[in-house]
Amino acid sequence: MILCAEEGEWLCFAISVVPRASRTQIVGEREGVMRVRLAAPPVDGKANEELVRALAKFFDLPLRAIEIRSGHNSKRKRVCVAGVCRAAFEAKLQASKIA
Repeated sequence: MILCAEEGEWLCFAISVVPRASRTQIVGEREGVMRVRLAAPPVDGKANEELVRALAKFFDLPLRAIEIRSGHNSKRKRVCVAGVCRAAFEAKLQASKIA
């Protein structure tokens, strides 16, 4: 199960990314951290942009509802999503067979 915390209107959780994958996809969970493969390279913020787009699509939210709070230059990031409660987050993960 992906560990998450509610911070006001934001739901925050950790993500581990693998840049330069063959395609962008959310692949699952490991040790409480969401795992995401990104087709973009980790150059000039391209991987971060791809991550925000992938999460916005996954949660069906606008890009502005996704923030990378820390780890901009790391494979391990802390991401916050606006407008999603813990129950909706867990339901979305279960429906996608990620959790």
